[in-house]
Amino acid sequence: EDVDIPSRRVLITGATGLLGRAVFKEFNDNNWNAVGCGYRRAQPKFEQVNLLDSVAVHDIIHDFQPHVIVHCAAERRPDVVESQPDAASQLNVAASGNLAKEAAGIGAFLIYISTDYVFDGTNPPYKETDVPNPLNLYGKTKLEGEKAVLENNEGAAVLRIPVLYGEVERLEESAVTVMFDKVQFSNKSANMDHWQQRFPTNVKDVAAVCRQLAEKRMLDPSVKGTFHWSGNEQMTKYEMACAIADAFNLPSSHLRPITDCPVVGALRPRNAQLDCSKLEMLGIGQRTPFRAGIKESLWPFLIDKRWRQTVFH
Repeated sequence: EDVDIPSRRVLITGATGLLGRAVFKEFNDNNWNAVGCGYRRAQPKFEQVNLLDSVAVHDIIHDFQPHVIVHCAAERRPDVVESQPDAASQLNVAASGNLAKEAAGIGAFLIYISTDYVFDGTNPPYKETDVPNPLNLYGKTKLEGEKAVLENNEGAAVLRIPVLYGEVERLEESAVTVMFDKVQFSNKSANMDHWQQRFPTNVKDVAAVCRQLAEKRMLDPSVKGTFHWSGNEQMTKYEMACAIADAFNLPSSHLRPITDCPVVGALRPRNAQLDCSKLEMLGIGQRTPFRAGIKESLWPFLIDKRWRQTVFH
């Protein structure tokens, strides 16, 4: 029988990752013909494409002819970037510039996902026009990626976002959900950072913003340049952990707030809050309250299932 394939086409890189899966689902559920590509975890659902292989990238873009490309693929773990700077630069900068050039070649609208870590966190909130000053190599490679994208494709968009969480396949997939085991194992005390101010943001909300931005662009070619999106609840990791405990009716007295600046790993900005008013003025945005979003995300990883009755019924 005939299957009605939507006429609007979107290609998503990094579609196997936490954000990419949400972006793929959002477009797919809203009458777009979505194709996702990944690398290590691609098959069978997604196309396997090595973004460092310029021929492979050229081929999928020319075969599929997307109207929109959402570029989610990146090395986003700051400590990994520090230890593998060349590989991170290849993916975050070189591959992004090449993708932007290919998108420009067929007139596709590229959305490049960037980060609040392009800012040093000393003078929040940050508008799109504020001067970036990344503290770590991750922030530097993402900022270089932004420049590579906009130099190769003046019609592209850069979307800066903060720390993400959502429906994870493994707790380690997000810096927010990875804390769940420390929360659940209340028999041993856990030190939690209470210095860095974060704005945990649900990947479903970022995905909705990407789709809304794409749809607005289809109607208005002036929609381009740099944008910010973020949740609006300010929390340290300690406060997130307490909120997670509270959401599942678990104790939090074993969690210990550490108010000193962390000394190990890549430098982090103290507070890189993003001002989102530019997108809000375009009528674009979606925000899931942290407690509701985190409950939905972590529910499958709850160890003591007896809580199911008390928390949800």
